[in-house]
Amino acid sequence: IFMTHLKILKLLAIEEGISYLCFAITVPLKYALKIPEPNLIVGMLHGILFMAFCLWLVIYGIKSKQTFWYYAAGGIASLLPMGTFWFDKKYLTNSK
Repeated sequence: IFMTHLKILKLLAIEEGISYLCFAITVPLKYALKIPEPNLIVGMLHGILFMAFCLWLVIYGIKSKQTFWYYAAGGIASLLPMGTFWFDKKYLTNSK
């Protein structure tokens, strides 16, 4: 299956956003019910997806000659819950 740089970034944005939201389930398990294992797994997965998203943000940004605001928005969005969903809709959905 062939995926363009844009499709990979869009996929990473969605996956990173979902992994961030999974903390809403695993953090209460860890602190309220004393079950830390799901949080460890989600934490590692989220960390990997976060780094992949940031790396691919730069790769696609260079390839498509993006502006400073693209990088700033993507960087800030990666730190906010549901931020990558917004970034996908605002910057990636109408891209070529």
